[in-house]
Amino acid sequence: MPTLCRLCDAIFEGDGACPRCGGAWLVRHSEIATLTIAHIDCDAFFASVEKRDRPELRDLPVIVGGGTRGVVAACCYVARLSGVRSAMPMFKALKLCPDATVIRPDIPKYAGVAREIRAMMERLTPLVQPLSIDEAALDLAGTAALHGAPPAAVLSRLARDVEREVGVTVSIGLAQNRLCAKLAAERDKPRGFAVLGADAPSVLAPEAVGILPGVGPALVRRLAALGITRVGQLASLDSRAARLKLGDDGPALAARARGEDARAVDPVQAAKSISAETTFGSDISDPADLARELWPLCERVGRRLRAEDVAAAALVLKLKTARFETATHAIRLTAPTRLPETMFEAARPVLQRAAGPAFRLIGIGAARLVPGTLADQGDLMDRDSPRRAARQEAVDALRAKFGTGIIRRGV
Repeated sequence: MPTLCRLCDAIFEGDGACPRCGGAWLVRHSEIATLTIAHIDCDAFFASVEKRDRPELRDLPVIVGGGTRGVVAACCYVARLSGVRSAMPMFKALKLCPDATVIRPDIPKYAGVAREIRAMMERLTPLVQPLSIDEAALDLAGTAALHGAPPAAVLSRLARDVEREVGVTVSIGLAQNRLCAKLAAERDKPRGFAVLGADAPSVLAPEAVGILPGVGPALVRRLAALGITRVGQLASLDSRAARLKLGDDGPALAARARGEDARAVDPVQAAKSISAETTFGSDISDPADLARELWPLCERVGRRLRAEDVAAAALVLKLKTARFETATHAIRLTAPTRLPETMFEAARPVLQRAAGPAFRLIGIGAARLVPGTLADQGDLMDRDSPRRAARQEAVDALRAKFGTGIIRRGV
């Protein structure tokens, strides 16, 4: 059986320790020397960065998130032992793990670390597709001659380099397509390296259907009502049966259960949306107070749009009431933008119309993303946008040189 040594990156045949270094940190799979699609996922990324910067927290539970009314943005594996999970309400997380150290998210810091890791990936292959701040898909086909080693060995070395140079750990999935690579990366966290090849259907068959991307709690319940709880049961449906049971999306869902995925790794594909939200310390109903909370969110979304060189052709305003009822409002823009004041001016009238009940959360998202070159060009009816864009560039330059607090803009 072909075996990868994760200590020295040797690939060898045999069942014993590595013949090169004697190491026993091994990954065995019949296709490990030939598969080329990888998924790299940072382990508990936000919490790992905080532990890197505060070594005294290394063995302690850490939760990155908001106040008692917020949610968990990330948590370390020590906190997970107590049942804490991402997106869990903070009050519930602190009941489960009262001794946890809670740290407010520092997104600019995490983004900087993510850029370091992405640059290391791009030294291996130009085909790197970021999927979020802490994960990416890579296609290493044809790179073996360049690196003098098959992709598995190159990825093993990358994981150690990231841990040594950046100070966080990653888990790697290696497979024949993006879907299986992502599922593999989830199987052996943290510091994992898992492989799914032609054996993917049989390996995945006994797993719960909820492991599949796009299968959330509501769909899990719907499938369970049909007697489908395992991936193998879903995979066994042919196209006709899948459509009859699950509608038009059924055949694609059954194909995912079989590990089928024709998507290529696309390094130029942008994220589908960019958003920011905040949970209030106490419920807010006054439109003016809500507007004051909306403004910094527009600034955050604008910064991310400019950093990723994209623009929003539409917006989505999100509001959650004190009774946890969520409403979203789609907002069309007359032209693409990445300026916070333009987003704010477009969203404020919608916010005023929606005001009335007490809200516990507000969010703003940029949707229908387009290349940044299309942003804020102005026209005969809007001669001010280019000047505002130039002013924003000057503000960004000052903040980059002197810190984000050098200039503050009010509502």
